[in-house]
Amino acid sequence: MNFSILVCDDSTVARKQVIRCLQQCIDVDIMQAINGAQAIELLEVKHFDLLCLDLTMPEVDGIQVLEHIKSNKIECFVLVISADIQEKMKGRVMELGAIDFVNKPIDKSRLNEILHKFGIH
Repeated sequence: MNFSILVCDDSTVARKQVIRCLQQCIDVDIMQAINGAQAIELLEVKHFDLLCLDLTMPEVDGIQVLEHIKSNKIECFVLVISADIQEKMKGRVMELGAIDFVNKPIDKSRLNEILHKFGIH
């Protein structure tokens, strides 16, 4: 079974790195969003098993995307992948329903561990 994943990051390099790691870990269908606004649009029309979400983006940031998912009861695991590693921010994203928080650059073994923990494999 292929899992459907949305990778949202305003950095093309970061998106490619996350996608490469995901493809090495699982058989997956991947779509990309270049910002939070585009991610919300896609989440409204298509089901994703997992959203890999950056926090720091122009226009609509990752926190706003998490708030939208929570307030609209969109069912989707969210894994935050960010360079913003402040404990306060980690706590906030977990409050909003993220399954975990991974530092950039993403570590393939850590990603694989999280995917398996939540049955995404």
